[in-house]
Amino acid sequence: MLLAGALLVLPWLSGGLLAGCAPAIHFRSPDHAGADDPAPPTEMITEQLIAEERQQHQVRANEDLEQLLVPNPPAYAIGGGDILAIVVWDHPELTGGLVTSANSDPAVSAAAAASANAAPQGFVVDRQGRIQFPLAGLLTVEGLTEEQARALLTSRLARYLAHPNVTLRVQAYRSKRVYIDGEVKSPGLQAINDIPMTLVEAINRAGGLLPMADQSRIELERGKAHYAINLRDLVQKDINPGLVMLAPGDVVRVHSRDESKVFVSGEVVTPKALTMHDGRLTLNEALGESGGISPLSGDARQVYVVRKTPQRTRVFQLDARIAGSLAMAEAFELQPKDIVYVAATPLANWNRNLSLLFPGALTSAVSAASRP
Repeated sequence: MLLAGALLVLPWLSGGLLAGCAPAIHFRSPDHAGADDPAPPTEMITEQLIAEERQQHQVRANEDLEQLLVPNPPAYAIGGGDILAIVVWDHPELTGGLVTSANSDPAVSAAAAASANAAPQGFVVDRQGRIQFPLAGLLTVEGLTEEQARALLTSRLARYLAHPNVTLRVQAYRSKRVYIDGEVKSPGLQAINDIPMTLVEAINRAGGLLPMADQSRIELERGKAHYAINLRDLVQKDINPGLVMLAPGDVVRVHSRDESKVFVSGEVVTPKALTMHDGRLTLNEALGESGGISPLSGDARQVYVVRKTPQRTRVFQLDARIAGSLAMAEAFELQPKDIVYVAATPLANWNRNLSLLFPGALTSAVSAASRP
């Protein structure tokens, strides 16, 4: 009886389930519970699509880089909170320190200063960007370089002193800072000084990148603007990463490789989550690291890549049976959080549906038919 029942249901299943068992991807709307929205259009992976995706990626990357690259960084500009060391040679009474003549022997000057245990007095730049200096009064130095501030002070003192010889430098840099976080050895604040604060300089001051740092996903926040920096792409384009200049208040985050994963599911030998290699993982590599398409149940015609973008959800499809498909799969680069899904063959779907309707029926029928 079991064999007869199974044989009777086979024609119905072959005419109904088998005809429409090819899987489809549906997206449910949160506003209409229980209803399925139309699936987004499927884009076939072709050489033309790969070229267009690569060109769009390069255009977006170049737009960001143009705003960050500074080949000739300007000199440090004094800001509020900085401490200036000012020396007027031959006039120690102006700074309160033991200052010798500019024409005296440097060794003698250093010995005299050390013996007197005196150091040049610092002048703090206030919130309004000013310092108060004897004879010169209030001077606005914010936004000026050391040389410009020295020239301004010299011109003021020239009204009272004959040929004043002034030395001015920043003694403590406290007005401008950047913050670096993520996969670096010592995250935290980094003060901007007379050495240009490039991205490479900030990473080096933070102790360098940790082994789990993703060099392809370095995020730079500047106000409301966000920039994605890929060090690997910069090197490939012969662009020196040392030209990426940071600005005061920038926040740099170095993401971990664990945050850049691709999920492979469906009819593959070993479904798993794969970590990208510094931002690079092709479709061919993802399938290979998952054991490839299952030879028993995988449909090579239906290899999908589901990608969520800020604008919409995109679904790409690869027909692995056509000539050149492996080359296209190697050229198609995945992005973090992509989902690679391999659909099942019609026969595998038919077998599973039959097993749901009659658990163990097909196995019992085959066993009974094989007995003499």
